[in-house]
Amino acid sequence: MRKASQAVLHSATLIAILASTVALAQTTPTLSSDLRQKIDQAVNDVLTDTDVPSASVAIVKDGRIVYLQAYGDARLDPRKAAQPEMRYSIGSISKQFTAAAILLLQERGKLSLDDKVAKFIPDLTRANEVTIRQLLSHTSGYQDFWPQDYVPPFMLQPITASRILDLWARKPLDFDPGTKWQYSNTNYVIAGVIVEKASGKPMLDFLHQNIFDPLGMKSVINTDQEKLSDSDPTGYMRYGLGPLRPAPKEGKGWLFAAGELAMTASDLAKWDISIINQQVLKPSSYKEFETDELLKSGVGTEYGLGVDVTLQSGRRVLEHGGEVSGFTAQNMVFPDDHIAVVVLTNQDAVGAPATIAHNLAPLLFAVDDPETNRKLDQAKKILAGLQQGTIDRSLFTENANSYFSEQALKDFAVGLAPLGTPQEFAQTRQRSRGGMLLRVYRVKFAEKTLQVWTYETPDGKLEQYQVAATE
Repeated sequence: MRKASQAVLHSATLIAILASTVALAQTTPTLSSDLRQKIDQAVNDVLTDTDVPSASVAIVKDGRIVYLQAYGDARLDPRKAAQPEMRYSIGSISKQFTAAAILLLQERGKLSLDDKVAKFIPDLTRANEVTIRQLLSHTSGYQDFWPQDYVPPFMLQPITASRILDLWARKPLDFDPGTKWQYSNTNYVIAGVIVEKASGKPMLDFLHQNIFDPLGMKSVINTDQEKLSDSDPTGYMRYGLGPLRPAPKEGKGWLFAAGELAMTASDLAKWDISIINQQVLKPSSYKEFETDELLKSGVGTEYGLGVDVTLQSGRRVLEHGGEVSGFTAQNMVFPDDHIAVVVLTNQDAVGAPATIAHNLAPLLFAVDDPETNRKLDQAKKILAGLQQGTIDRSLFTENANSYFSEQALKDFAVGLAPLGTPQEFAQTRQRSRGGMLLRVYRVKFAEKTLQVWTYETPDGKLEQYQVAATE
């Protein structure tokens, strides 16, 4: 429903996640055993640090699901290990399905993104000014009815979409349409009502017929109207750093069109593959879906239609978090690279899914070839030397040797020596610039993570070796 919080809760109590990790369930053996181990370690590290009960992970590479794995405990009492076939609530990741429904209806001539809301619901505040596009891009001005990271008492009672609109979409706007970006679940309730009016069908029927069934997403259920089954995870919450407790369930109606879906990680990955392959919508619709919406001032919002639209390490990524009571999720799609990462967890108000997804993505872009590995070993040795205030000057160009002055080497040693030995040193990307090859590395220590980046000249010398903290 809400976007998952970026804060990660830390607990002093470490849990033995590795002991409860379930067996790997791959669909195709395209990942090396070393990469699988790195993925497992990255997920388990976050679950151990945060005490989040479980995670279900799906990875898409080369446009195929190459990795499915569940970690930790889906239920604590009685204890039940998480399994890849279990369904988790995906929260606000549901919004991109509502956006896709609108785009399908536009393709069929039932509506236009630039139609005013008044065409379908005339009595909402300034409905003759707000467009459907502004609803889907969170630039409408309608106030969010659920900004909290917990369930207020009134949300334990059932409600209808009409009543949500009465209470939040018939009050003054928070800002003039198109002038600001502000995340609002109310926008998507309005959009869901429009889908039903334009299609003549209940929202979930339309999604099943046009998206879920054609893509073989058989696990999808509507948790706005029904609870997850006993074979699925329990959703948990905690007060501060206290013990995990079963999270309350929202009343019926509150999740409509904004956060109602639950599914397996593999089914969400099927949706990601359909985005990569442009299977469901026309190319023109995908362009609308993935385009950064601009405010009237010309400033970009870094948000498309139900998805964040950004560049990460020079790569285009479509991303969104999700949170409902007891669950958080993160979905990342790199459409140009045919890669996607799905992370679903069964605790609310945590940033664990986003942390896991952002830690896994660089592993998938690491290049595995002899020259890359040789340069990786070289970069490790250079860093170890800098921790001692020394370098092998034969590796560097005249410019780089000038940069590594006596003072520079002393400063490198002062900053790097206390970090100790790296726990991880991995290349995350490479590209050409200025006639040289740029290589970027992620270096994880016990207390800090660094980014190292080098420029290599055609003769193999290093023109640059830079180090900076990332977190």
